[in-house]
Amino acid sequence: MGPNPVEDPGPGPAGVGEQTAVSRREFDALFEAVRTWGRWAPADRGAWNRVTAEHVRRATAAARSGKVVPLGLPWNTVPGPDNPRPALHHMTDLGDVESPEPSTHKDFLAADYHGKAVTHLDALCHIAYRGRLYDGRTAEDVVGAAGARFGAVSALGSLVTRGVLLDLPTVLGVRWLEPGRAVHARDVVAAEEALGVRIGEGDAVLLRSGHVRRRGDLGAWDSAAASAGFHVDAVPLLAERGIALLGGDGDSDVRPSPVDGVHSPVHALAVAAMGVPLLDNLDLEALSAATAQAGRYAFLLVVAPLNVPGGTGSPVNPVAVL
Repeated sequence: MGPNPVEDPGPGPAGVGEQTAVSRREFDALFEAVRTWGRWAPADRGAWNRVTAEHVRRATAAARSGKVVPLGLPWNTVPGPDNPRPALHHMTDLGDVESPEPSTHKDFLAADYHGKAVTHLDALCHIAYRGRLYDGRTAEDVVGAAGARFGAVSALGSLVTRGVLLDLPTVLGVRWLEPGRAVHARDVVAAEEALGVRIGEGDAVLLRSGHVRRRGDLGAWDSAAASAGFHVDAVPLLAERGIALLGGDGDSDVRPSPVDGVHSPVHALAVAAMGVPLLDNLDLEALSAATAQAGRYAFLLVVAPLNVPGGTGSPVNPVAVL
């Protein structure tokens, strides 16, 4: 049995779903309220320190059927309004270079992956607010031309934990959330109730807005200017629940931003204040179908970024196991 749809307030004026403005003073107070600086060692693993061996053991219990669902988008080499710097892929060996047998085929991959087109993980050195990274480190002191000396993706390692899908289109009975639709704390609670799941400590929370379905049906748009995502008022609830990872089929932030002068406020709160890495640009369509079929919205999640010393993140293909 599927969830009971909840009435959607709709996009509202100018296509922005109940977008509530937040002043810079209010945002700074929120930043102070949710920050966890000084809580963990090693600090540059941030909220991933929450995930203990016991969390992993509990997470494996969520894998019942053994169905594996990859969550990464295809490598995108096509320019578009949401992909101004396409990823690269070309062949470097067509089997005509080496002898004797066997012949080999090789290719080259490269990506400016911090954008809207490549599935990737944001490490803690990726975001600074008021010049400071997570744990209060001064960004210009630890990030330079050679990479980051604090908060790099290589410090994170891999994550195995319980994932929770907040499937908002399924809850609301719509194909997707329109760009600009903000997901508030009340929406998170309503989704938990409708889907029969509750976010807990060490969980990875994945927000499905239907971004991939909308792009497939209507074409690409400038999602840096308008996209569905979390409003900042949802962050205290996620902080209270003690999440370890936040992600979605967008980049977690609703756009345009509700905070004047802060273009990615959820990034600032999650990464720089809470030490919570982000997963951006997931493909959650197959997971939506699989969780609906299974009738449960919690699963085992495995995230294994590349081990890049000094890296600000990594392209990644997370895997959910139901």
